[in-house]
Amino acid sequence: MENEMIKVNVEGEEREYPYGTAFTTIAEEYQPKKEQEIVLVMIENRLRELHKRLKEPCSISFITTGDSIGNMTYRRSAVLLLLKAAYEVAGKGNIKDMRIHHSVSSGYYFTITGDIVLDEEFVGKIKAKMQEISAQKLPILKRTIHTEDAIKLFNKYEMLEKERLFRYRRPSKVNIYSLDNFEDYFYGYMVQNVGMIKYYELYLYKGGLVLQLPTSKAPAVVPPFKPQEKLFEVQRESMRWGEKLEIGSVGALNDRIVSSTASKLILLQEALQEKKIAEIAQQVINKPDVKFVMIAGPSSSGKTTFSHRLSIQLEVNGLRPHPIAVDDYFINREDVKKDEFGKYDFEALETIDIELFNKDMSALLRGERVELPTFNFKTGKREYRGNFKQLGKDDILVLEGIHCLNDKLSYSLPKENKFKIYISALTQLNIDEHNRIPSTDGRLIRRMVRDARTRGTSAKQTIDMWYSVRRGEERNIFPYQEEADVMFNSALIYELAVLKLYAEPLLFGIDKTEPEYPEAKRLLKFLDYFLAIGSEEIPNNSILREFVGGSCFNV
Repeated sequence: MENEMIKVNVEGEEREYPYGTAFTTIAEEYQPKKEQEIVLVMIENRLRELHKRLKEPCSISFITTGDSIGNMTYRRSAVLLLLKAAYEVAGKGNIKDMRIHHSVSSGYYFTITGDIVLDEEFVGKIKAKMQEISAQKLPILKRTIHTEDAIKLFNKYEMLEKERLFRYRRPSKVNIYSLDNFEDYFYGYMVQNVGMIKYYELYLYKGGLVLQLPTSKAPAVVPPFKPQEKLFEVQRESMRWGEKLEIGSVGALNDRIVSSTASKLILLQEALQEKKIAEIAQQVINKPDVKFVMIAGPSSSGKTTFSHRLSIQLEVNGLRPHPIAVDDYFINREDVKKDEFGKYDFEALETIDIELFNKDMSALLRGERVELPTFNFKTGKREYRGNFKQLGKDDILVLEGIHCLNDKLSYSLPKENKFKIYISALTQLNIDEHNRIPSTDGRLIRRMVRDARTRGTSAKQTIDMWYSVRRGEERNIFPYQEEADVMFNSALIYELAVLKLYAEPLLFGIDKTEPEYPEAKRLLKFLDYFLAIGSEEIPNNSILREFVGGSCFNV
């Protein structure tokens, strides 16, 4: 075996390498052909770290920091570098807790407690230490230990959320990463050495620390720090709510499930959302000139159920709400422009007949009687079915669509007549102290479950189109978030434990040979952290019912 040559197809090229060759060696050979740094290898449609060795014939391709998976690997490794540097600068035992919470700008928001002063001097020392460690190109090592040993290890390190997490772990082994004797657990792969972590910046912000990082679009550039104040406050409020419930991690949620208090948790979360919706309705009531409540948010944020529940609250307060889907103003499908991939760009603003929309809305505002269109998604054409509207003194339109925060959509409507709401599922739960749950993962799982139920769409199809959906959100929704009058977080702290039961069978249906398999495998590993909750006790007006079924609304 030692002198045996192994055939390898490297991104379409037939090559031979000695048995046991590290993929690092092959990556170094191919690096000059890549614009971005290679961080992982895909071996027969399975992601692997570069330290793995060649043992049999295979086909491989490389993942760089320009790929979304590579960017997440870079970010995860940068978090490890930050943690190592922070603990070293503070001194042993002086940090009681250092915790990742959610995204801010292009980075992550951390809080640090202990015998330290979080100021510019301390942050400067952390950055200098990160640069020092990175310059040494220290390797990120991985070892596998028994789950029971991992529980003891993290108890010793006082990483109690990790200890909690592994009490519910089914696999008997856990992968532990270490950087110069600093050990931690991470959900996902890491780069080979921290010499690859060259681009980052640190900022003090709102009592915490932000690690600002590049995106996959520009992996060698740290974008300017541009926090979105309204969004941050909504995220912080959700974070505090989780702390009040003593549920900030998956392990804590699992504790509630096994203690048979999940039913109360569901009621508390649903009551909180109803309270927030009632408060938003009151804000609308307090502005008597408002005639158009405009709701926008990314895919699977629960816009439809939210609009129904808000309408009920408005009606309780004496108004007569009328829901309108902006999608009914789509131009005919045959007239929709295609994107650079040759696919219909249904999420572009130009897909809406803006002139007709403004003509109708302005007429309604003047008190005229207007026949509104309905878009037939089967035929791809706009139709008129006798849906007439006329606004009286107490009538108000509740408009829902991805462009509702963009004033180009409603250019003719006076500002004082509009009330804008941004809704998104901003996950307040994290896996543990140092592993966050991206909101996009929660929304992807929501959409996967809903599309399978309502459209017969496979998980493979949902994953395949998710990149396009995300691209549309970044172009059409996220730039307008801060223009909202109010934001609403539709994420439920318990929801992933419910969605698990619906999503896992769908994900297991993706074959190992499919391009979507690596993402399916990642999501299955993620869902494995959760104990399941049945959907029986979820109220029929819950936003979660929009995805799992059983809603009292027509969603």
